[in-house]
Amino acid sequence: MKILVINWHDRENPLAGGAEIHLHEIFERLAGAGHSVTLLCGGWPGCEPTAALGGIDVVRVGTRQTFALKVFRRWRRDFRARPFDVIVEDINKAPLYTPAWGAGCPVVACVPHLFGSTVFQELPWPLATAVWASEQPLPYAYRDVPFEAISESTADDLVARGIVREHVRVIYPGVSADVFVPAPAKRAPLPTFAYIGRLKRYKGVDLVIRAFARMSHPDATLEIAGAGDFRGALESLARSLDLGRRVRFLGFVSEAEKLALLQRAWAVVLASPKEGWGLTNVEAAACGTAVVASNSPGIRESVRDGVTGFLSPHGDVEGLARAMDRLAASRDIAETMGRAGRAFAESFTWARAASETEAHLSEVVQRTNENRS
Repeated sequence: MKILVINWHDRENPLAGGAEIHLHEIFERLAGAGHSVTLLCGGWPGCEPTAALGGIDVVRVGTRQTFALKVFRRWRRDFRARPFDVIVEDINKAPLYTPAWGAGCPVVACVPHLFGSTVFQELPWPLATAVWASEQPLPYAYRDVPFEAISESTADDLVARGIVREHVRVIYPGVSADVFVPAPAKRAPLPTFAYIGRLKRYKGVDLVIRAFARMSHPDATLEIAGAGDFRGALESLARSLDLGRRVRFLGFVSEAEKLALLQRAWAVVLASPKEGWGLTNVEAAACGTAVVASNSPGIRESVRDGVTGFLSPHGDVEGLARAMDRLAASRDIAETMGRAGRAFAESFTWARAASETEAHLSEVVQRTNENRS
């Protein structure tokens, strides 16, 4: 197949996150299987306009601020006449409404998750309103479009918005279980908890810090890895709670540093109100590390409550603290959950996700060709 993927970022973009990992893990495998894959995405100041990443031809247009304004013009100029079999729009920011300008080429919408009302927790209300409003026409503009969702929670969200359930294929992400591996000898000697992700208001990192402050284990530490505009407020919160050096802000970390943190932590903690899936949770599980998390959409599917970790109602700081205390009080419980987590993580492979994506796209192309003949 000749596949055009449209997304806001590629994996080299400084703003790339889990959605870009997901995209490249799957479509680099499809390129390796012989499919032609082109990625049309936004760039950043000073970036190269084109790149070859894992067999994918990457074309960068504008920046995060201008991509939505420039992508259609670039499509019309350079891509509209090319014989693509299918367009995949990765909707992990605001929708770009490719079905309206796809020139008759079938479109498949891949959805990690949609913001919904959670965007008001992050952005000033005028911008939040614009993002929220951009999602509202989704069931009309994508009425006959096949969807791929990365979790049942995302599928349920799409259905609640008016998408027909039969149009949604759930394809769970994978995890690089050959990279994220247990290393018992590297586990920290004292209870260590970790948050890994963007430092954004909606991620609930403040809840993690507040829960950590209520723990009854003064020898425990919390390591926070990631960058974002909420870091200053989080550092102020940690100081106000008199946590001193027990909370460490590591900033942006490399993949090697992330792996080392996952292996030395007793548990990873995630307290956001909504995720598409929770890739870091499964990476932690692959490392044999337990997870403490909010029982939120998406997240609850990446943690088996009481088996690979503990789930607590979102916003329940005391509940998070109790779960963290249980693990801090017993390394045996942490290690038992870690072993169960490893077995759980091994059921999610990128090869399987790529194979299911390939099959779904093939079905869409074949059905489109049959309808035209």
